[in-house]
Amino acid sequence: MPDTPAGFDALAPSVQHHIVNTLGWPGLRPLQDAAVAPLVAGEDAILLAPTAGGKTEAATFPMLTRMSKEGWRGTTVLYVCPLRALLNNLQPRLSAYAQWLGRTAEVRHGDTTAGQRKRLQSAPPDILLTTPESLEAMLVSTVTSPETMFANLRAIVVDEVHAFAGDDRGWHLQGVLSRLEAIASRPLQRVGLSATVGNPQELLRWLQGPDGGRRGSVIDPGGATKDSDVRLDWVETLDNAAEVISRLHRGEKRLVFADSRRTVESLTLALRERKVETFASHSSLSVDERRRSEQAFAEAQDTVIVATSTLELGIDVGDLDRCLQIGAPSTVASMLQRLGRTGRRAETSRNMLFLGTSDEEFLRACGLLLLWSEGFVEPIVPPSSPHHVLAQQILGLTLQHRAVTRETVQEDLAAFAPCAAGQGEEILEHMLEQQFLVQDGELFFAGPAAERRYGGMHFRDVMAVFTAAPQFTVLHGRTEIGLIDPMVLRGPHDGSRTITLAGRGWRITAVDWNRKRAQVEPSEIGGRVRWSGLPQPISGELTGAIRRTLQGNVAEGVALTKRAEAKLNELREEYAPFVGVGESDVLAPRDPGRSQWWTWAGGRANARTHAALTRVAPELVGEMPTWDNFSVTLSESATLGTIREALVAARERAAHGDDVFAPLIDDKALREVKFGDMVPQELLRVVIACR
Repeated sequence: MPDTPAGFDALAPSVQHHIVNTLGWPGLRPLQDAAVAPLVAGEDAILLAPTAGGKTEAATFPMLTRMSKEGWRGTTVLYVCPLRALLNNLQPRLSAYAQWLGRTAEVRHGDTTAGQRKRLQSAPPDILLTTPESLEAMLVSTVTSPETMFANLRAIVVDEVHAFAGDDRGWHLQGVLSRLEAIASRPLQRVGLSATVGNPQELLRWLQGPDGGRRGSVIDPGGATKDSDVRLDWVETLDNAAEVISRLHRGEKRLVFADSRRTVESLTLALRERKVETFASHSSLSVDERRRSEQAFAEAQDTVIVATSTLELGIDVGDLDRCLQIGAPSTVASMLQRLGRTGRRAETSRNMLFLGTSDEEFLRACGLLLLWSEGFVEPIVPPSSPHHVLAQQILGLTLQHRAVTRETVQEDLAAFAPCAAGQGEEILEHMLEQQFLVQDGELFFAGPAAERRYGGMHFRDVMAVFTAAPQFTVLHGRTEIGLIDPMVLRGPHDGSRTITLAGRGWRITAVDWNRKRAQVEPSEIGGRVRWSGLPQPISGELTGAIRRTLQGNVAEGVALTKRAEAKLNELREEYAPFVGVGESDVLAPRDPGRSQWWTWAGGRANARTHAALTRVAPELVGEMPTWDNFSVTLSESATLGTIREALVAARERAAHGDDVFAPLIDDKALREVKFGDMVPQELLRVVIACR
């Protein structure tokens, strides 16, 4: 092969042969070439590239090379993803690559049947594609032996690692990896795949865990990126958005992102009413329904798929022509993922059209596009103080071994940063005191409180760190359509109640409250649908960018329609009294007895500031204090001078160890933390306050 990159030469001959002859590739992409040498040498790494940048192959080819050259046998590689659909999408490709060496790659997750699990147990695959929750299930299983299954492990590939590191599933994964290393009696090579992030070196250190002695590198070949055609429009309503989408880009394949399941359903139905072939994809649709939608969309051309972030993370839905966004995501990183879905063909450019349907969404899009034009990408920051995840890991470890000692906890969780930080002993004592664990000599066993609280269905609740809201299964005959919030089903059911699900109208015919099921029949009209969820605060960087947009800053490289320009000018005039000049604060009257302090600092910072003022100067806070992403509401007696004096006093107290900036936590918030009852209350307050 002439002019073959050096990285190619380090691959196993059989891998080289199939790259050239089976795939027909003339060579490796820059990321793939750069990744070969360090990964074949066993180093940890973060591989950075946009969507469809070849990250999967950049990790897999070196792993197959190690497997071949070093004679790995049994399940030696884990490939972990945040979404089951992504695992299903990747399995055929990884299986084909593994077959080059006569090896296997199989999936194991929550949708895997009992028969498939039994087959995986009797014939372990060389590469196991899975989730942290399924790994936890295998570790605590009373049917399988984790020592047998994972004794040969050598490496783990974490796809979309930024999606894990940003929430508690990442801490769960790190705890599980520590326990797997204890079983394998060796450090596991850790390779993370990610789109662009603002702090890749910190992400690598997080992936490696508290033992900083291993070699690792961030592999980011960079290089020129395609120009992007990014536009912003103001359409005012979701129905108007459906009209615009139905008229634009006819004959092309369009992916429309919306950031709520309700919006996905409403828009899908509205587009179908306009005779546009449209499919829906979100987490509350059944697996079969999502697969049908994604397959039909991948095979069609003049069509639309409307999705939440489920289609942001690398799932292949074919070659897209257009990407549209209702409102805006909350991060530039999400925008880059979505933008990267387009422009894959040589003659095309990346493109994204934002459609604003409310003032709040439109402003968020404006701020996001300003940050994007400035080259900003958010750093990935793992949640602070995951004491509840440490408690979960202690209980999981106890179930795994049936009984543990203090030494077992320290040894098996040695590569788990929260345990290494030193709170393990305090949490262990609390679990003993509350009888989540019981002690017999040096041994600890799962106690009666753990059985009562988490023991149902073989401790199924211990498998995941997140709590799923209660939902009802919607069935048409025996076919599962998806899940809905039970509040939609309240009230009489005389055959007149309709809902929208999978972008279609359904008439509710029966509700089984005990089995949590609702039977439906097709309906020509849709109805209401809802899912419970909490609003998420937006960052200080984004709120600051919204402020700068309202002050007159322009996002370079973004085209605004005449409607968008008119709307932005209208909002600039409306917010002129509140944005100030530069970063100067603005205090304005709100309603009788209250003032509004416009900080533009983001929801988290405003929560901390509100808490500090409540503790240091309660007279400034008044009787009905509130805060949001942009402002803090105070009493009418507050002035900018008294606010600044109070914050100076708060910082002085904080400097002497008094955490006056910790957000105010009520008992309800404590109860809502999964596994929080296994953590001392003072530590649990730290968990919530830090977040």
